[in-house]
Amino acid sequence: MRKHIAFASMCMGLFIAQLDIQIVSSSLNEIGGGLSAGKDEMAWLQTSYLIAEIIVIPLSGWLSRVFSTRWLFTLSAGIFTLMSIACGLAWNIQIMILFRALQGAAGASMIPLVFTTAFIYYQGKELGLAAAVVSALASLSPTLGPTLGGWITDNLDWRWLFYINILPGIYLVLSIPFLVNFDKPDLSLLKVADYPSIILLAMTLGCLEYTLEEGARWGWLDDNTILLTSVLALVSFILFAARTLTISNPIMDLHAFKDKNFTLGCFFSFSGGVGIFSTVYLIPVFLGQIRGLNAEEIGFAG
Repeated sequence: MRKHIAFASMCMGLFIAQLDIQIVSSSLNEIGGGLSAGKDEMAWLQTSYLIAEIIVIPLSGWLSRVFSTRWLFTLSAGIFTLMSIACGLAWNIQIMILFRALQGAAGASMIPLVFTTAFIYYQGKELGLAAAVVSALASLSPTLGPTLGGWITDNLDWRWLFYINILPGIYLVLSIPFLVNFDKPDLSLLKVADYPSIILLAMTLGCLEYTLEEGARWGWLDDNTILLTSVLALVSFILFAARTLTISNPIMDLHAFKDKNFTLGCFFSFSGGVGIFSTVYLIPVFLGQIRGLNAEEIGFAG
């Protein structure tokens, strides 16, 4: 029974972390009005969250070995909750973007840790059911975000888009240390960590995300900044891959891609993510900026 409660609690963490990717998408006009921000600045509410999340997720395996699953998840939930409060209290768009980035970085570790925990707690048919639950939550939460966000903004206030994380966050911080205890921290890994690879990975993913997010707006390679970030992403990736494949203690084991099933799984997950996130992101922007719908209408229409 304890493992079921622990797994369900961790699924709650995954849900709120994924939900917050898109919960602001139907309320960008209202948030922009409250913070006196333009449309270009408002786009960074989602971009900053995603960049930070994308950078931290690949590091979660190593971080869990350093701090243990229990304490990494607890720390992530705690910082995520604090940053949710900070986002709700934000007084200008610049500080809001900063808090959103920190919120995304904190929530990032909770997502892969749930998948790892499912494989540790369950086997056979139970594992199949657990994997289905996690996959369903991971798919449902970002699609539910615009609808829930629109309703909250129209019936309460846009700041409650972030305050709703407080109670789940407090529960996770108080419960996870007592529910999850299947591995131990190993702080000695900090002394032998491959920090150059961490920096190269962060540069690769951060520059790539910025290029894809801002490229269309600034004319892709005709813009010097986009050209620079594209080159940095490519060079950083080549250096990261070369280093990771040749050292004895890589931060990420790229040899896993030799496994055909693993590679196919990554491909299908990537393809599904493209389908889900591209539509969930673009539709609220179209409905708000082109059709002029309010937050609640965008949420239900999207």
